[in-house]
Amino acid sequence: MINEQLLALLRCPETQQALSGASPEQLDRLEVARAAGTLRDRAARIVQEPVVAGLVRADGAWVFPIRDGIPVLLLDDALPLGAA
Repeated sequence: MINEQLLALLRCPETQQALSGASPEQLDRLEVARAAGTLRDRAARIVQEPVVAGLVRADGAWVFPIRDGIPVLLLDDALPLGAA
């Protein structure tokens, strides 16, 4: 996962809200939607690779995936947590 000091510095690129690590339950919800073929990122692309880690925006609306240990803080790659 992400180092706590680094996590304290990271913010949502859109709203500047704090980010926190996604819980196993949140990741499971995303993975169920992905496996069903219904998970789309903010750019409306179908997500095909497993969601194994992510950072949740403080309002709980979006998850930014962590790929190969690197947080992907691109708005188009954000995953809708409420829709999963």
